[in-house]
Amino acid sequence: MTGFDLETAHVANLIQQALGPVFLISGVGITLSMLTARLARIVDRARTLEDRREATNDEKRIADIDQDLRYIVRRTRYINGAIIMSTLSAFFTALVVMLLFASAFSPLNVGALIAITFVLSLLGLVTSFALFLFEVRIATRSLRIGGKIRR
Repeated sequence: MTGFDLETAHVANLIQQALGPVFLISGVGITLSMLTARLARIVDRARTLEDRREATNDEKRIADIDQDLRYIVRRTRYINGAIIMSTLSAFFTALVVMLLFASAFSPLNVGALIAITFVLSLLGLVTSFALFLFEVRIATRSLRIGGKIRR
């Protein structure tokens, strides 16, 4: 015998314990998809503005485009940060699932490590959402309505 408790009831209980973190990974994956789509739109907007900047000689128009590009640089930093933190959150959550399974089949007492890793996962997710909120705020503040930047 291997020493592992592979009874159906024990394995089913272990899978039930892992379901919560697995659903969290799914939610983080959806969040990452949204963040990367948003980053793609920001990059497309930056390229469009750079093309417009090269095509004009109007100093006022160039100044407006440069101001828009400064907003885009800030937005890109926040979205990149949100993507990094979401990815770390997914990593730590996957680590939680792995530790849950490893602890069931080994004599190691890793309960504290599982708890700490799960908290790190949630901190990463909270930070990601905060960075996303900051990026949305910058995008809203940089809107041009009637030719003027809305503040």
